[in-house]
Amino acid sequence: MVDRAAAACALADFLRALGHDPSQDPELASTPARVTAAFADELLAGYAVDIGDLIRSGTCARTGRVADDPVTVQGIHVTTICPHHLLPAHGAATVTYLPGDAFLGIGVIARLVDALARRLTLQEAVARNVVDALMDSAGARGAYCRIELTHTCLTCRGARQTNARVVVTARAGALAGSGNPIRLEPEGPPLP
Repeated sequence: MVDRAAAACALADFLRALGHDPSQDPELASTPARVTAAFADELLAGYAVDIGDLIRSGTCARTGRVADDPVTVQGIHVTTICPHHLLPAHGAATVTYLPGDAFLGIGVIARLVDALARRLTLQEAVARNVVDALMDSAGARGAYCRIELTHTCLTCRGARQTNARVVVTARAGALAGSGNPIRLEPEGPPLP
């Protein structure tokens, strides 16, 4: 449960502590409420999603002569919040899975990535949690997730590496290990 009043008050105190009083600056007057809404309603909205329910809602049984080939969804937009600096990272994910007894709707795969990313979490954890959810909740025979993000905690502060991108992968089941018979190519051109 989000306490919006307490969050807005804390943000106003934070701004004052940095020497910027929202009650004295018209540009900052609504900032605490706007930042609270951005985090509660969008940036951390993944906490409100039950991953098991999400997967169950988009699963259908395999019937007839359906191939055993992998399903890949590329270019899934990702936004997450770095738990160390509370700054966003954004980019794209590629998810591949080998269906077990059921198929997932491709929209469910995109919503799964989004729900697991819109939290205070590390990029590595997002990739691992996507793979684990596909294996454990969707019954996949194999799963792979590649996430490439630009981290504003790396581009706007500290090292200030504006072109740096972080790439992580996670694999499980039939798609794990170096002996993988399925070649998983990196996504297209680098992110802008």
